Amino acid sequence: MKKIVLTGGGTAGHVTPNIALLPALKALSYEIEYIGSYQGMEKDLIEAMEIPYHGISSGKLRRYLDIKNLSDPFKVVKGFGQAFRLLGKIKPNIVFSKGGFVSVPVVLAAKMRKIPVIIHESDITPGLANKISIPAARKVCCNFPETLKYLPSVKAVLTGSPIRQELLQGNPEAARSFCHFTSSKPVLLIIGGSSGSKAINDAVRALLPKLLDDYQIIHLCGKGNLDNDLINTKGYAQFEYISQQLKDMFALSDMVISRAGANAICELLALHKPNILIPLSAAASRGDQILNAKSFEKQGFSYVLLEEDLTESTLLSAIRQVTEKRDTYIASMKKSGQMDSIQTIVDLIENNAKK
Repeated sequence: MKKIVLTGGGTAGHVTPNIALLPALKALSYEIEYIGSYQGMEKDLIEAMEIPYHGISSGKLRRYLDIKNLSDPFKVVKGFGQAFRLLGKIKPNIVFSKGGFVSVPVVLAAKMRKIPVIIHESDITPGLANKISIPAARKVCCNFPETLKYLPSVKAVLTGSPIRQELLQGNPEAARSFCHFTSSKPVLLIIGGSSGSKAINDAVRALLPKLLDDYQIIHLCGKGNLDNDLINTKGYAQFEYISQQLKDMFALSDMVISRAGANAICELLALHKPNILIPLSAAASRGDQILNAKSFEKQGFSYVLLEEDLTESTLLSAIRQVTEKRDTYIASMKKSGQMDSIQTIVDLIENNAKK
């Protein structure tokens, strides 16, 4: 039996591509186990897939001054020891890492155990966790052609992002019933990322009276961000987080307003959904979402509205412009020539696994 350890966590973007690979890996008779953080969001997502899950200590690696910088390196060292012992017990043929800080001790422990490692970098420029891990990897997969120049040429492989195939098989009528919508108006789907976005939530809710004249709205607002005053608003369905019904909501939606995490926007591309991207601001991140969004804007896939420019009027204008040009956006996405990411990555896994 071939064995593989998957790792990655911290955000949904570091987990869902791993989940997308599961059917193909199972079809090739891989025994799959997962190493993540003790209580990260990856734990619930992976255990729901009935994959053996192992939690380890995880410390965040920061580029800025923070008191936790004194304690977190010890957590990373502890996590390395735990990962080293786990890999010795599991004895996988290969490790596949989707990134996030929990993946660093796993990748380094795999190198120490002489276990081949493949890494996937979602964003245009590699994050700190993957920068540390790249020297230990056999191959580094990426989503964007622009990323290749930041990676060692002998390791870099343009694969695109693995997309959960069930997202392509949604039932719009199931979502319509679930949200108690009618068929008389188009549907806007708003996704603020796995933890939600106050800026997007506030702008959408401020515009709600105007938007509901023309649209029905599904609002994925993030944990703890429900507005109790809006619970019974006709044509407005808000949820903290959605998993099982997301494919149906995508199928029902006529337009999506989203953050610009790489995996999220690759899903929009695969689904050919006209979209408005509101990337996380450079003040709150390393600017990777802005680069992702600009790449999609340049290719004609997305309308980009920077968070610094987000107001009621700019958001309403963006929605109207995308509505007018939706056919142009759809045509551009259909011509994108998106790769078969899952097969490309699984082939790499097969070719690099220790026999």
